[in-house]
Amino acid sequence: MGTWQLQEAKARLSDLIKKAVKKGPQRITVRGQPAVIVISSEEYLRLKQPREGFVTFMRRSPLYGVDLDLKREQTPTRKIGIA
Repeated sequence: MGTWQLQEAKARLSDLIKKAVKKGPQRITVRGQPAVIVISSEEYLRLKQPREGFVTFMRRSPLYGVDLDLKREQTPTRKIGIA
C-alpha cells in the first residue's frame, strides 16, 4: 500500500488516483498519522456488496443434509480429589 502525505496527495492527485486503480489502496497521512485510504471504484463496489448470511453459507456446505449423530456421552464424570 502506498503512503502519501496530504500535501503530496493534493499536488499529485491524478497520480494517486491512477495508483489506487492500478496498484491498490493508497494511504494518505495528516501530520504523520493515517487519515484516509483511497481505493478504486471497483474495489469499493466489491466491498459494498452484501455478504451471504451464516445460514446460506451452511446450506452450501457439502455436509448439508447429512444426518450427523450428535449425541453426547452420558457416562458420569469421574470424581477427582483436590489436595
